[in-house]
Amino acid sequence: MKTLFASTSRGLEELLKQELENIGAVNCKVTQGGVYYDADPSTMYQSLLWSRLASRILLPIAEFDIYSDLDLYSCVMNIKWSDIFAVDNSFMINFVGVNDFIRNSQYGALKIKDAIVDHFMRQTNERPNVAKQHPDVRLHAYLNKNRVSLSLDLSGESLHQRGYRQQTGQAPLKENLAAAIIRRSGWQTDEPLIDPMCGSGTLLIEAAMMASNIPPGLLRKQWGFFAWQGFNPTLWNELLFAAKHNVKKATTPFIGYDNSPAVLERAKQNAIQAGVGDLITFAVQDVTQLTNPFEHQIHGMIISNPPYGERLESEPALVALHSALGHQIKQQFAGWRLSLFSGAPQLLDCLQMRADKQFKAKNGPLDCVQKNYTIADRQVDKSVTSPNLPAADFANRLRKNCQRFAKWASQEQLECYRLYDADLPEYNVAIDRYKDKIVIQEYAAPKNIDPQKTRQRLFDIINATMSVLELTADQLVLKTREKQKGKQQYQKLGQKQDYFLVHEYPINQHKTQFWVNVVDYLDTGLFLDHRLARKMIAQMSAGKDFLNLFAYTGSATVYAGLGGAKSTTTVDMSRTYLEWADRNLKQNGLTGKKHRLIQADCLLYLSQADEQFDLIFIDPPTFSNSKRMNYTFDVQRDHLKLMDDLKRLLRPNGVIVFSNNKRGFKMDSDGMQKLGLIFQDITDKTLSLDFKRNKQIHCCFIVKHQA
Repeated sequence: MKTLFASTSRGLEELLKQELENIGAVNCKVTQGGVYYDADPSTMYQSLLWSRLASRILLPIAEFDIYSDLDLYSCVMNIKWSDIFAVDNSFMINFVGVNDFIRNSQYGALKIKDAIVDHFMRQTNERPNVAKQHPDVRLHAYLNKNRVSLSLDLSGESLHQRGYRQQTGQAPLKENLAAAIIRRSGWQTDEPLIDPMCGSGTLLIEAAMMASNIPPGLLRKQWGFFAWQGFNPTLWNELLFAAKHNVKKATTPFIGYDNSPAVLERAKQNAIQAGVGDLITFAVQDVTQLTNPFEHQIHGMIISNPPYGERLESEPALVALHSALGHQIKQQFAGWRLSLFSGAPQLLDCLQMRADKQFKAKNGPLDCVQKNYTIADRQVDKSVTSPNLPAADFANRLRKNCQRFAKWASQEQLECYRLYDADLPEYNVAIDRYKDKIVIQEYAAPKNIDPQKTRQRLFDIINATMSVLELTADQLVLKTREKQKGKQQYQKLGQKQDYFLVHEYPINQHKTQFWVNVVDYLDTGLFLDHRLARKMIAQMSAGKDFLNLFAYTGSATVYAGLGGAKSTTTVDMSRTYLEWADRNLKQNGLTGKKHRLIQADCLLYLSQADEQFDLIFIDPPTFSNSKRMNYTFDVQRDHLKLMDDLKRLLRPNGVIVFSNNKRGFKMDSDGMQKLGLIFQDITDKTLSLDFKRNKQIHCCFIVKHQA
């Protein structure tokens, strides 16, 4: 009888204990990350061959206290290694733990390696080889404070590597975790089993192997105990022969769906390699079109590991997918049972189903949950508009706003407008429409707010928005907006180059057109809250020389040009945005030498320019820290200096339209008077209907020379 340790993923220890007891292990004791148990030689080999849940099975060799690195060397040196493996076997050390004198795991492994090599040199005058890849012998050392536990790995490669999975999808489940999911689902081997998002087929293959009584270790060609001096090949071969003889032909239907033919082909090859290729039917099927292939089957099981992402851009699609999955399952599989494993519990809430049971587990470093559901024996789907669902008040507000603003936008001939701007404090987002695209900008939550709660609300918002506006996943774009400095608001987020044209107010019977990109940048290329200021510029620009500073993508220049400006000058430091401005100008027929584009630091340009203009539009950043020009700019602190430079460029009867987005900005009246400038606050006149709620979205002033 030997004492062994079987390791497993965190959260699966009790399940592993039950499995080992069923195999024949005794005195099982659960500890964090695994189970200690006693086994005779036959049970030891059976646990290696049959455990579907263990990651490794270790044979403890020695345990001792150390008080220096020399102690570690001496204690290991005194072990009779020739009784454990031969000198012609290669070995490696896996060392975990540190203390005051073993400062890193590499050093600990090195001391053990030196001790083992020196032991063999003294005993045999031969030196064993150390192999980092595919060693004959794996040794595990665990250091906890001053206590060292040393074990022989009887498994070799991790037990989750069954040997059938040659190719996988993007985020494969480990086989032992897949087996645990099957066990926890409550699936019975005579029940039909469907995985609607099967990927590389691991869940179905593990279930089919269970139904066929195929040991998970049957395909393995190499074991850690092969090089162990205590290995009994006769007993092992007897057990292996018996296992092969007891494999049976399962009759349970297994079906795997995925929307990728290439992924399904890999799943088929994995199933064939596992010996269950003839048991599983794989077919291309989008989960949004999922149907029940067993018309007269009353009972069955659906098990899946739906995708979950950590990037914001993936979340609208994932919410849509889970919502569609919940809808189809409730419509098609009444009376069945469902078990889903996910790293994003909030996404499972989008199913709008109540779980009977749930279990926690780790998938690598990720905290995950498995939820089991009984699908009600009815076929009625309740959508997000139900008053009992999360975010019902948000959905109602968004619906009212949509009805109100859609009519107004149609009358104004606008394709882009704001639908919602943190109207309800607990749903702290802005929602903008750009033609048929909807952009949700999540305002970053304070650090004292629970991130899980914040993300749950975000999922509720996405779910409700998609339902109320009847969107597909590719129509919704999600961004997070934090307080930005300088041109951080222009930062690049992606490389999709997804530009499309939108229209604004017609000017002189010409509908203004702008290229926008709602995916690649934090801002889209068109500031919606400035549209009335742009329209005002068009009305003021006929026959004028127009200057646009901090021009971004040149939308104000387009209005000035269409309004009949004599010339336009567009200045910005960014080449990207000047090229974007050039496209906007050409799209509106504004070409030729009278429309200049200048790449320059706007503040430097202001201090050096020697020409004058009749109309100047300037919308500077609230704050800028220019590494290139080695200065900082604060619009509140520095606006008088800005106005002094602008005054020099402004013709006697000229006008400056000065806008900025600093909350609570105050114009320095005394300072402006000393500069010989007068100003008028026109903020209210530049706030359109969709921005009336947010008086702080921007401020805007008309500035002129004193008479």
